[in-house]
Amino acid sequence: MTLGRFADSRSLSLGVELELQIVNRHDYDLSPSAKDLLRLMQKHEIPGSVTPEITDSMIELCTGICTDHAQVLAQLTQTRDALVDCASRLNVGLCGGGTHPFQKWSQRRIFDKPRFNELSSLYGYLSKQFTVFGQHVHIGCPGPDQALTLLHGLSRFIPHLIALSASSPFVQGTDTGYDSARLNSVFAFPLSGRAPFVTHWEDFNAYFQKMARTGVVQSMKDFYWDIRPKPEFGTIEVRVLDTPLTIEKAAALAGYIQCLARWLRVERPFEPAEDDYLPYTFNRFQACRFGLDGTFVDPSTGEHRRLRDDVEATLQMLEIHAMELKAEGALALIRAELAGDGNDATWLRGVQDREHLLPEVVRQQCLRWEVGTA
Repeated sequence: MTLGRFADSRSLSLGVELELQIVNRHDYDLSPSAKDLLRLMQKHEIPGSVTPEITDSMIELCTGICTDHAQVLAQLTQTRDALVDCASRLNVGLCGGGTHPFQKWSQRRIFDKPRFNELSSLYGYLSKQFTVFGQHVHIGCPGPDQALTLLHGLSRFIPHLIALSASSPFVQGTDTGYDSARLNSVFAFPLSGRAPFVTHWEDFNAYFQKMARTGVVQSMKDFYWDIRPKPEFGTIEVRVLDTPLTIEKAAALAGYIQCLARWLRVERPFEPAEDDYLPYTFNRFQACRFGLDGTFVDPSTGEHRRLRDDVEATLQMLEIHAMELKAEGALALIRAELAGDGNDATWLRGVQDREHLLPEVVRQQCLRWEVGTA
């Protein structure tokens, strides 16, 4: 078994996937309404797609292939508006956020689809605990070797992306103390974490064949890595982001990643190396636990910096690339959030501190998603 040909793809093209929560309008717990919502969505023409996810209280919306931040935002807006219309007909709400604040995993039901049933059979209760909600960003690559180089280059910015997108402080009614508790559920899967350090597609294909011979994997879908290549699309897929509370934030994060990719490709500020991964797990934990106030260890120098400070320095380095990619608006939104709440986890905690009622937190999440204020 081989991976086959790496598909042709326009360099630095974008694709975005967002997993959304479906909640009832009574107590704002999760609602098993995915099937009905998908049925109503068939009447809408949208630029991408809306598909089921592993449990029936969640759905995934996907853009088509986009060239820039503005196109991502336009496509997400069109699909969001269609989804909100359909949800209102069912008297359910939709919202972002990496976890639902108080749902009980044992009450979830697996969506009836062959792959989801297979995953449920393999992973047992972990499948229902996988009712968490993330944003995935695809970046087009001109070839497979370039894709692997970009994958490893972006890996040192994984903590930045986790901290910026963090929106999952609450799990089953409890403040976990993490800004991104969602990723703890992902880490429970045996094939999560980082990709192996190989920079040539021939070597990566050999690795995949060895894994396939063990019977552990059958396709790239079986790897839950933080970043993974997607040869059928000609992309790499960044998978660590929590679903933001607004589509504006989701589009801005996609634009930020696109700018990082162009900076890495054009300026080649460093050559990826296996040693880049020495502080990887520590950096990732710091970002999940403390968000933008976490510690970032520079893989090259060993210097310790606050993640917030490193993000701000990165934004300055990306300005020229944002101009070339027409992503100035994306970086401006991220700067504004850094100057305000910082990330959605802080906003969610702020609402809970004021209201002392998690269903009210979810209600306000729904309003924020529908209204579209960043």
